[in-house]
Amino acid sequence: MMIPERPSLERRVLGALDGSVGNAGPRIPVILGGCGSGRTSLLLRLRDLIGRTQAQYVHVERIATTPERFLRSLREASPFPAHPYGVAQGAEPGARDAFDAALAFLDTARTPSAAPATFLLDEFLELRTFESFPGLRSVLRDLIGALAASGNRFVLTTRYAARAQRLLRDAPAAFEIIHVAPLSAAEIRATLPGAHGEEHGMRGNEEEQDRERDELARLVQTLSDGRPSYARAIAETAVTMAARGGPDPVGALAALLAPGGQLAHACGYCYELRLHRARGYGALKAILEVLSEEEPLTLTEIAQRLRRTPGSTKDYLSWLEDVDLIVSRMKRYSFADPMLRLWVRLHCRPVPPSEEEIARELHAYMQARLPHAEPALAMAGGQPAEREKSWGIIEID
Repeated sequence: MMIPERPSLERRVLGALDGSVGNAGPRIPVILGGCGSGRTSLLLRLRDLIGRTQAQYVHVERIATTPERFLRSLREASPFPAHPYGVAQGAEPGARDAFDAALAFLDTARTPSAAPATFLLDEFLELRTFESFPGLRSVLRDLIGALAASGNRFVLTTRYAARAQRLLRDAPAAFEIIHVAPLSAAEIRATLPGAHGEEHGMRGNEEEQDRERDELARLVQTLSDGRPSYARAIAETAVTMAARGGPDPVGALAALLAPGGQLAHACGYCYELRLHRARGYGALKAILEVLSEEEPLTLTEIAQRLRRTPGSTKDYLSWLEDVDLIVSRMKRYSFADPMLRLWVRLHCRPVPPSEEEIARELHAYMQARLPHAEPALAMAGGQPAEREKSWGIIEID
């Protein structure tokens, strides 16, 4: 399965850059999306659409070490002509000087044809790490001000939606927040093996294969919640596992969430990354375990289960919201990512889950997402005898 193209999203971003949508003039798109939502893939595709000599992709999260090294990495990897930007020849800039030089580069760099440059800054909020250096206490505000006043073009992304929205609350009108929407079943269908003529385990004539691909795409969309990284893993694994019968997305998800599975690793990474960006590590994990057992819950219900005061629990919940691990709707809290909740139920326990435990949890996950799931579950395993061997999905009450 290839990375899905998102034509409507790409058009919206490009339209914001050149001011062709609405009457607001050129804007700076800020792409918000959770782990695995396709932000990086979008930026890399935009780089190719705009042109690699016209646009520079920068993985800020990987090079935001010190301001001096960030400046060097930014310039050395750039397709744009480099200039000293006020640094005396032979001198080593300090942290403040290096950051100012980086802002100057972003502001004044031009393409080889002297046109305005486009910078695609992935995980731009990671520049906040520079605020621990002397003279750098307002890095993100300085960045926002410099980008808004520049004649160059910028696209920003981050996985931390709440923090970005708070930062941009009083920012110039040049910034346009764009949330990455989940993949639709049709978008997933277009990327499935067989969508362009391959067979890959599909049964029957062409019409039957089309129906099976439609059903597979619908199930993958439901299981993955439309998140591109989850959808890709489930679809690819389902097709790979289809040695007998049709692709089995439910069995594929079970394998992916087993200890050592691809999605087990991906969810574990997202879980730890976000918790380490927040305060109150241990208490936050406890709240996530509480919500994995039952959701949505009110503040009072969570405080009672946690055996903490409502005041301290409210602080913990706000820290979880700050890194987008939970959401609040009508004063009731739940996981932002249903797959991560399933992962917590499976893996935040004393011992790794067994195949039977994975099957039981996955059955509950399916029932919650597809209340009338029996036809879909039946589709997921071929003949009855085969289904009994496929993670026991059908037999578990």
